[in-house]
Amino acid sequence: MINKVVKPGDTIGILGGGQLGRMMAVAAKHMGYRIAVLDPAEDCPCAQTADIHIKAEYDDTAAAKELLEVSDVVTYEFENVDLKVAKLLEEAGKLPQGAYSLEVTQNREKEKQVAVDAGLPVAEFAIIESWDELNEAVETIGYPSVVKTISGGYDGKGQLKLESKRDLMDAESFLKEGGKYIVEQWLQFDLEISQVFTRSLDGDITYFPIGENAHRNQILHETRVPAPISSKVEEKVHEAVAVLSEKMNIAGTFAVEMFVKDGEIYINEMAPRPHNTGHYTIEACNVSQFEQHIRAICGLPLLPIYSFPAAVMVNVLGKHREILLSKLADYQNMHLHDYGKQESRTNRKMGHITFIGESLKDIDKLIAKNQIHMW
Repeated sequence: MINKVVKPGDTIGILGGGQLGRMMAVAAKHMGYRIAVLDPAEDCPCAQTADIHIKAEYDDTAAAKELLEVSDVVTYEFENVDLKVAKLLEEAGKLPQGAYSLEVTQNREKEKQVAVDAGLPVAEFAIIESWDELNEAVETIGYPSVVKTISGGYDGKGQLKLESKRDLMDAESFLKEGGKYIVEQWLQFDLEISQVFTRSLDGDITYFPIGENAHRNQILHETRVPAPISSKVEEKVHEAVAVLSEKMNIAGTFAVEMFVKDGEIYINEMAPRPHNTGHYTIEACNVSQFEQHIRAICGLPLLPIYSFPAAVMVNVLGKHREILLSKLADYQNMHLHDYGKQESRTNRKMGHITFIGESLKDIDKLIAKNQIHMW
């Protein structure tokens, strides 16, 4: 843990060069910091804004040591970085987030167990290592359920929904010998929400407005703020986050996705860094999730959060990008973010757009007028 303030002019090292690293770097640049990034891709999004690009794999310890040498503090922009490298950075006193939150969020079994140990509700689950164990787990959990890889999955990858016994035959080919998987109850929830928050090195927490998430084909389509939840549900969310923060000694911006059902919350997944569902904060709040993160890891006091009455963030995937770019002059009252990725694949996140306004009803009219809802 760093014990000094990292000041403008100093260098912030970022493990990972994707769009989250890019947006961190942009926020840090506005504050006067220099940026070093470690990423294997030549023209990754973060490298386009960085002062130093160390082109190497995430598990390259020599490259990690080089990042240490040029950086005054280090952070990461996604959780699938090498744990040994993270521990090396932590031991050097330059990774204020620590390696533990990475260790937990890289592993769905540990993630669920941390929530259970903290006394927080989660959907029923079981850990399995064979098709026979899967059958036993589904007998207990029932249908629908979902089987996921323990680590590495995102945007619907590495998981299979089980609607009935018929789907078990597909699951047999999904399971790899010697692998470990988690089987979860598929909750028939009322809505899915995200709480993005930031915790300082002193333990102070600031909460961004809670967003409601809508997915298409298991990929986040949009986040709507404010989420249609009661003040009691909001209190439960804040209490759960505070417990997790203390238990995991969280530092920086962090996100917890939850299900809401009949006024109760269920912890789903965690992310130990800024999150897709928090992108709306760039325009809709006085301080973004990225700036607040930079302030936290640099030992600066967090800013109180104020926001517009309503906001909607819509992801721009590869299949949307050409439509968007061809009609840029026609779209009204939207904020565009393009991530600078060279390869535009169908379901790859290429950017996002954000609408802000006085109400979600007003924003929905604007989205319809711009035909964004047709994507």
